[in-house]
Amino acid sequence: MVTVTDVRRGQVYLVSLNPTRGREIKKTRPCVIVSPNELNSYTQTYIVAPMTTGSHAYPFRIPCQFQGQSAYVVLDQIRTVDRVRLVKRLGRLSPQALEKSLSALGEMFAV
Repeated sequence: MVTVTDVRRGQVYLVSLNPTRGREIKKTRPCVIVSPNELNSYTQTYIVAPMTTGSHAYPFRIPCQFQGQSAYVVLDQIRTVDRVRLVKRLGRLSPQALEKSLSALGEMFAV
């Protein structure tokens, strides 16, 4: 089982996203942790952005390379998940893709 102190922003985990409803992104898939480390250290829930290889270049979908494949970080599908949904750690998003993702989230939620 994944422990609370192990989870850091920018890490990619295989996350069980089911059950879902409607157009929510489905299945067990890689997700990048986007919640800040300060939050990750004190809670047992994490804010994640799913990743997919089957998408198009939409606003708020950040292109990246992960494990040798072209993929997208799907920021329009972020969600909070309990740590029991984290199946296993797969690696880390590149610093450039993480920076672009966090910048895009800032644009999405700017008030």
